[in-house]
Amino acid sequence: MENLVLNSAHQRIIMFGNTYRGLKVLVTGHTGFKGAWLCEWLLLLGAKVSGYALDPPTSPALYDELCLTERVNDTRHDIMDAAQVAAWVRREQPDLVFHLAAQSLVRTSYDTPVATFATNALGTAHILEAVRLSDRPCPVVVITTDKCYHNREWLHGYREEDRLGGHDPYSASKACAEIIVSSYQSSFGRTPGFAVCSARAGNVIGGGDWAENRIVPDCMRALSQNEAITLRNPAQTRPWQHVLEPLSGYLWLGALLCQPGLLEQPDSRAFQSAFNFGPRIEANRPVRELADEILKSWPGNWRHLQQASAPYEAGLLNLAIDKAHHVLKWEPVWDFSKAVSCTTAWYRTHFASPGGEADQVRNDIQRYASDASLAGIAWAFMRGKSKR
Repeated sequence: MENLVLNSAHQRIIMFGNTYRGLKVLVTGHTGFKGAWLCEWLLLLGAKVSGYALDPPTSPALYDELCLTERVNDTRHDIMDAAQVAAWVRREQPDLVFHLAAQSLVRTSYDTPVATFATNALGTAHILEAVRLSDRPCPVVVITTDKCYHNREWLHGYREEDRLGGHDPYSASKACAEIIVSSYQSSFGRTPGFAVCSARAGNVIGGGDWAENRIVPDCMRALSQNEAITLRNPAQTRPWQHVLEPLSGYLWLGALLCQPGLLEQPDSRAFQSAFNFGPRIEANRPVRELADEILKSWPGNWRHLQQASAPYEAGLLNLAIDKAHHVLKWEPVWDFSKAVSCTTAWYRTHFASPGGEADQVRNDIQRYASDASLAGIAWAFMRGKSKR
């Protein structure tokens, strides 16, 4: 597929200014859920993709369902091995790096806190140092999380300049990663070719997430077996968004950083900073409303599973996305209902007729790009029409 898709009026849409065609892009954590979606989109955009990660963390795994091993330059190794990371970067000579490799589960971080801190904090330093010291330094987009903020259970959304922190080891480790990114921005941001920024996303949903102790895959597994969905914390509020929302932000940010001459401009420092990529305020919903929305597309029921000794999880978490809107001209595309219905449809099709997962992912990307273009979003514009 070319880096041009068709909308309903059969007009051609250019995504991310055609920046990714022929671009050599490295993705750490490419075997994970979000990494697999990112690799698929990059390939559709014409990028040359290389990945560095451990084996897929689940079985099944979206990475395998998309047959990505046959389509990317696949390296399996630990991000904690600094020498291997440096050798990989030197060998690949990238134009851009997306760093997603992480221990990404809150509950797992309680079981393996030291490993979580090591992977999420020191692993970030390893990739930044490898790129900085390479023969061809390039921009790096570091993916962290909305949970990197010191959660005060505020009603309003957290902004990029708000205090970092974390009650659980996962959140705290991501705050550490953000501090490392900030240090590299301040210390090495003027290194020719080198730039680093971070991206903080809300609670991502979408087809192909098979992780344990994550709300959407837990719901889908239960419904596929005609069982009731069990909710540990039905009142907890999260900024739910389809996986394509933050990915469009990452890709747009990466495309802007790769524009010739941008890093030499006096105002380029605005791009070497943190960005929130979250949904609109109406998508900040309690877990019970997410379950109710899923049940509109896949009938069933849910029950509250009370756990007296359950580990702490924040009750309220919202993101402010003003900065991404004003600096990047980025906006979310799909509302809460569309994000949930597309996600549920993916799983229903998977369980009814497995084997079409790749087509579903590609179709979702095409629909999302078409909707973004119709909404006038900056990264997706019709040929012959001016950017927003």
